[in-house]
Amino acid sequence: MARQGNPKNEAERLVIGLSGASGVAYGIRLLEACTELGIESHLVMTKPAEMTIGYETKLSPRQVAAKADYSYAVTDIAAPIASGSFKTKGMILAPCSVRSMSEIATGVTTSLLTRANPKEKVGLSALWTLDVWSINLRETFYGPTSAYYSPDGGTYYLNEVKTTAITDLEIDYHYLESWTIAFGANNLTDKNPESRLAVNATTLSDGSNVVGAPLGISPYGINGGFYYTRLTFNF
Repeated sequence: MARQGNPKNEAERLVIGLSGASGVAYGIRLLEACTELGIESHLVMTKPAEMTIGYETKLSPRQVAAKADYSYAVTDIAAPIASGSFKTKGMILAPCSVRSMSEIATGVTTSLLTRANPKEKVGLSALWTLDVWSINLRETFYGPTSAYYSPDGGTYYLNEVKTTAITDLEIDYHYLESWTIAFGANNLTDKNPESRLAVNATTLSDGSNVVGAPLGISPYGINGGFYYTRLTFNF
């Protein structure tokens, strides 16, 4: 629920994340600064962050949450801030634990704190059936996704996954009444995201040296196409 006070400009939204690392005072002060500047703040904090608040401050997690205009449970992946259609000025994660940093860097997210989506995502699907055959076709369009990486903590480089269409296809053959055999593909055309931006011949923008490593922020994964056959028996 929104906190009462001076009207906020919804175009000036900022998402603030608190993880379990030491230094929770930075995040709390950031919430206070948003209030002073008239910026609408959206807060999400992990359970370890709530524990750290108790260790390092005289405040309770509830009191910290009250400093934000909106606060969300870390498990609430249906929260508005989890959607790419929710426009903000960005997100600041302070303090940031090693685990949270790793999830963001690899694109493997386990909670609302590190969940990321492209700003646009459109899905289309069609199902055709003919006698014992059925064909299920899905087309998903992902808008661009980007993140800044730094090899040294000083200079940051923009890495971007461009707009992409991913095709999924499954063909089923229904044999008798009990058996179904399916042939399918996720990411039929085996598309992969762009590689991490190279700063020089030996160093990538995130500090690693794996040449050609795909961007982990890709909304459609980094493993390319997956092809399968499935046999189903109904009883």
